[in-house]
Amino acid sequence: MGAQPSPIIAPMLTRLGLPILIAVVGAIYWWASSGEPAGSALLLIFAAAVAVFLWVLVPTSENVGPTAPVDPDFEPKRR
Repeated sequence: MGAQPSPIIAPMLTRLGLPILIAVVGAIYWWASSGEPAGSALLLIFAAAVAVFLWVLVPTSENVGPTAPVDPDFEPKRR
């Protein structure tokens, strides 16, 4: 029998797979360009931004209801 992935590790790897891949591309770019900092820094910053986006917003993607309680007696003001 093969080892089963931890229930904590599997979702983390699925969410962090893309940012890790972007960071690896940034590291390879830095190595291939002999240490050119601008493009490498942009790729690493983009990887961090994607990681934050996936960490914060993906868990809320299935919330499709209203964000506040709905008042059944509410009537908009008319002029």
